[in-house]
Amino acid sequence: MKNPDECLVEDALGILVGKWKPIILLHLLQKGTLRFSELKHSMPGITQKMLTKQLRELEDEDIISRIVYPQVPPKVEYSITEYGKGLEPILEAMHEWGKKHTLHKMEKDNKKSS
Repeated sequence: MKNPDECLVEDALGILVGKWKPIILLHLLQKGTLRFSELKHSMPGITQKMLTKQLRELEDEDIISRIVYPQVPPKVEYSITEYGKGLEPILEAMHEWGKKHTLHKMEKDNKKSS
């Protein structure tokens, strides 16, 4: 275990925190390069403004890359960087823990109602 005084978990969470960033990353990890419209379609409920904001923040951290093709209408593609691919085991571990936690809560609720 790391020394709490030297813990950089807060730095990592600063990049991943939010409802949409992990979902964006999982889509890019699973599907590869995607256009803005494909990402938006894959995440019902996200607004265009929020998706733009989240993508910009991930791009600023070098987690994803953005390529703009000079054409009309503009074509913009997003993909995960090699650096960003390092988050895959973290996201997978968080997913597995989330499944276990959901099951734990259900079991706890069942015991209460029994």
